[in-house]
Amino acid sequence: MQTLVTGAIAYDYLMRFPGKFREHFLSDELHDMSLSFLVDDMTKHWGGTAANIAFCMAKLGMRPKLMGTAGQDFGDYRQWLESSGVDCSTVIQLDDVFTASFFSNTDVDNSQLAFFYGGAMNRGRDYGIADVTEDEPDLVVISPYDPVAMVQLCDECRQRDLPFMYDPGQQVARLNGDELARGMNGAYVLVVNLYEARIIYEKTGLGLDDLRERAEIVIITESEKGSKIYKGDQVIEVGAFAPRTIADPTGAGDAYRAGLILGMSQGFPLKLSAQIGALNATYVLEVVGTQNHNFTMAEFAQRFRSLADDGGLLDTLL
Repeated sequence: MQTLVTGAIAYDYLMRFPGKFREHFLSDELHDMSLSFLVDDMTKHWGGTAANIAFCMAKLGMRPKLMGTAGQDFGDYRQWLESSGVDCSTVIQLDDVFTASFFSNTDVDNSQLAFFYGGAMNRGRDYGIADVTEDEPDLVVISPYDPVAMVQLCDECRQRDLPFMYDPGQQVARLNGDELARGMNGAYVLVVNLYEARIIYEKTGLGLDDLRERAEIVIITESEKGSKIYKGDQVIEVGAFAPRTIADPTGAGDAYRAGLILGMSQGFPLKLSAQIGALNATYVLEVVGTQNHNFTMAEFAQRFRSLADDGGLLDTLL
């Protein structure tokens, strides 16, 4: 299955705060808030939602195409992605601006405060799928990106009858209710976490049943509680796999989506596809950075089978 993954390409600056954010927010003083958190460490990593999803797909043996706008500092990142199995021929490099950057601070409760500099990503609205490839992908992933670009990409997929996965993610904060409702309309898959779903309900005035009418498959992830899949009259509950340790939560959702896409591309049952995503997310939780996990498919299958029954279907991936 040829998959085109659209969205942000970025550098991640990940920090750890040795306390609890909630202890420093005074509800009566939020209007006059001025806070600075001294962190113990900071690391720089490859990142960006689309690049993370594409990398995780490649790690699982797929060869996705990555579409997004990157800046003048993309050279080393391109080399890393290509060497990992990602097709970067559909990345637009803009040499008059820097690549987007994500700044994340995580506390001891694994709560996060994050800020995102758009950089080259802000020019994503200038390019459509037809501008970067003549192929017709079997699936287009529309992940967090320039908000205008996300709306345009959804429209292009509908106009060209291209199946798409709508993953608004962090951009639910920027997209308005009409844009969110428009984006999910006709989606093959809508995937969000529980918090994002609640924001969508509030902004659009829609409920879960309305979302199920607009997208063929609706998936809501609930962190360590797992995920729920809604398709037709079915409600499929999928448990999470406990990590050996939690090093950093950043990128776990991207890894989940990559595993889900792998399973769906193989024609696996939805529950098994989501379980593959769940284990993939667990690998990312266990390392700092979104593209630093490592395994062979044999190791992945062995670990999966120690936790759940795949009915032998993972053999097709070995």
